[in-house]
Amino acid sequence: MANDDVEEPLLRGHVNSLIRFSDINSFKRRQPQSSSTCCIINHTQTNNEESLHYPEFISTKSLRLRAVLLFLAGYIGIGAICFFIISDQIEGKKTNGILDAMYLCIVTMTTVGYGDLVPKSVLAKLLACIFVFTGMALVGFVLSKAADSFLERQQILFFKAIKIRKDCTSSTEVMKEVETNVEKYKFLSALALLLALTMLGTIFLCQVEDLSLFDAFYCVCATITTLGYGDKSFSTKWGRLFASFWILMSTICLGQLFYSLAELYTEQRRKSMFRWVLTRELTNSDLQAADLDHDSEVSAAEFIVYKLKELGKITEEDICVVMESFKTLDVDHSGTLTEKDIALLQQSSRSKS
Repeated sequence: MANDDVEEPLLRGHVNSLIRFSDINSFKRRQPQSSSTCCIINHTQTNNEESLHYPEFISTKSLRLRAVLLFLAGYIGIGAICFFIISDQIEGKKTNGILDAMYLCIVTMTTVGYGDLVPKSVLAKLLACIFVFTGMALVGFVLSKAADSFLERQQILFFKAIKIRKDCTSSTEVMKEVETNVEKYKFLSALALLLALTMLGTIFLCQVEDLSLFDAFYCVCATITTLGYGDKSFSTKWGRLFASFWILMSTICLGQLFYSLAELYTEQRRKSMFRWVLTRELTNSDLQAADLDHDSEVSAAEFIVYKLKELGKITEEDICVVMESFKTLDVDHSGTLTEKDIALLQQSSRSKS
């Protein structure tokens, strides 16, 4: 690090454009699942590049969501057929054979379990056990990812709805704002969707199931939290058709809401940590710790490494591993990597082969 000729080309043109210590919100966590969104951090993109990232992000998420929906339809279809075949081994208040089978499959996989339809034979109970475990796995691993992808798209629409202004209309600026406050917009999107589903369920229970407003709201709360006392439930044919879709969406949405709330809290603490680390006064002990090559001077690269360590982004072990890799590549032991080192490495590789 003592060699200025090596340090400057590595840092020139990047520190000013990509790293602004005065803007805490510009620091964002890496999200490898949406590589197209990461590209917008660089403000030197061309207009052609800006027009490509947003559609690519949406199309990738749409394909993923479509695949999950097809998998879900297959699961519910198989479950409905199985429960329909053994419908005579299910007891409770029945309406339509197919609707009851699909409804029972949904309340089983979401663990709502009202108790209005229950298995009474060994075969039916065994089938219920299989579908509750596979259903929980489906909801926990597959549908939650799909819901997360859906909410990521809603963040963009949510941001457009509440913050439309002339200076922020391009897809790149929208994506940049959403990426900066991803946890906040995900939480707000989940909250808005859950409130809409709660109102929809309450109104439907009042109108179709003929429940009072309070009982309808009580049934909605008992359902989306998977409490499922069973004293109030969907007992009509149209009610169970509606419940087959509404229960699945509302229970997953509530789970995503709490997950987003935890993420939002964690992100706020992370930003507070960033603010404290990047604005606190430096001491002589800080300079000594940051001086990796012990030349009594701290270069920009050394300062960056020190701050990354302080923020917990890298550890001393990470630095040691990278330095060992550097020493291996530095064949001539000059302390820098040059074309001569690459040529010597290639020559050594050819001689070994």
